[in-house]
Amino acid sequence: MNFEAKRCGVLFSPPSIILIYENKSTNKLRKRIIPVRKYSKDSDYRKAAETLKSHPRHRDYLQSVSQSQLERLHIILRDHMQGLSLEQSLASFRLDPEQDLNKLGDDELARKKGKMDELFEKNRKRKDDPDFVYDVEIEFSANQEKCSWDEESDDGF
Repeated sequence: MNFEAKRCGVLFSPPSIILIYENKSTNKLRKRIIPVRKYSKDSDYRKAAETLKSHPRHRDYLQSVSQSQLERLHIILRDHMQGLSLEQSLASFRLDPEQDLNKLGDDELARKKGKMDELFEKNRKRKDDPDFVYDVEIEFSANQEKCSWDEESDDGF
């Protein structure tokens, strides 16, 4: 059968992944609730998402869902089990250019880096792209601030 995922979400009680998909042969939208079993607040979200995606009962339905999206849904479930609200969990995926990433824990830093990698791949220009330019030259304005490094030192370096 040919299925195309339209939306994904989580259900906290009982812990489940909700999938709204279209059955291509009948062109009907359907909802599938996939229970997440043996998942606790200490579980590895990557392994759980991989196991769920490769499960023989669900793999046809989850074929069009990316691994990273399933991982994010498992992270949200795990955060809920750890006592975080949905808003707090979703805020950990947002990028703030003013935030100091050196002060984050390993898990939250991995989330931010994953989001940055996703944005990079989305905006990346490849040689095959129609608007790809090989040698880009940009002129910057002349009113730049002087820095102590720009000045010549007394040592002659």
